[in-house]
Amino acid sequence: MSLLINDECIACDACREECPNEAIDEGDPIYMIDPDKCTECVGYDDEPNCVGVCPVDAIIPDPDNVESFEELKYKYEQFQKSE
Repeated sequence: MSLLINDECIACDACREECPNEAIDEGDPIYMIDPDKCTECVGYDDEPNCVGVCPVDAIIPDPDNVESFEELKYKYEQFQKSE
């Protein structure tokens, strides 16, 4: 499942710095996560880095982009091949 930044976002930039896939972009007024790039840090860490650094708990699972662990791992592997 990809992640989503909700309206609680204070645009502090902490999450963007932590994303290994560069899936987080500055939006207006809140940041946005590209579901095509988000792997929930599968392949990098045990938990999503952005969730841990968000000071207002604005990053939640995206119910419109449900993915299994296997799908997230496959997406990670595809990113590794393209580098």
